[in-house]
Amino acid sequence: MPDNDSATPERVLTRSDGLDLSTHQFRYYDFVMAAFVAILLLSNIIGAAKLTYWEIDGEQWVYGAGILFFPLGYVIGDVLTEIYGYARARRVIWAGFGAMLFMAFMSWVVVSLPPADVWDGQAAYESVFGQVPRIVFASIVAFWAGEFVNSYVMARMKIWTQGKALWSRTIGSTIVGQGVDSMIFYPLAFWGVWDSTAVLTVMVTNWGLKVLWEALLTPVTYVVVGRLKKAEGIDVYDDNTSFTPFKTDLK
Repeated sequence: MPDNDSATPERVLTRSDGLDLSTHQFRYYDFVMAAFVAILLLSNIIGAAKLTYWEIDGEQWVYGAGILFFPLGYVIGDVLTEIYGYARARRVIWAGFGAMLFMAFMSWVVVSLPPADVWDGQAAYESVFGQVPRIVFASIVAFWAGEFVNSYVMARMKIWTQGKALWSRTIGSTIVGQGVDSMIFYPLAFWGVWDSTAVLTVMVTNWGLKVLWEALLTPVTYVVVGRLKKAEGIDVYDDNTSFTPFKTDLK
């Protein structure tokens, strides 16, 4: 893997240059935030409710269809932390958290509305959008914890590696962040509902597939990070950032 230095422009500004990030004009931060929130909501609407499988030697390896979306969300999360720093990534995570809460509430409202006599899609609608509160709670808690752990590990490793070996940060943060996400979501959502073996199998399989996805997408991450750093003209190191997740300011 190439070092991160090869993916960045020759000259970018950092905090050591006296750059005031609170007033710096970012060109693409809002677009990255929108992409993150969109993928997060789509993963829960389209992917979370369906289980599918790969057949290997006649045996089914079950995994959630959300695997198609979650890795992209983590890649964007890595890009946010790498380019814009932990504090701005934290704001995006809270934005996604709020969007998930609103989606869950409005899904409950819409499913609860009485169906018209001329419409026969209520059962199908309930099966997709009428998730039980337990699953919604598990999904929101797992997302919140996993994303903050991912961003924290990413920011800390950038300092430890002095900005080199981007691949080690993206994969390492995903191993830890997705591990936390999976260990929270599947037991909270399905323990006692599915067979315990199925819960553990899906949990470990999904975690492994997400990490594999992240590794396979590493070249894409390098391209995106390199181009965005050049466009934004910054390279943020969180030397003096407060890493508490319970705030939304930029310090």
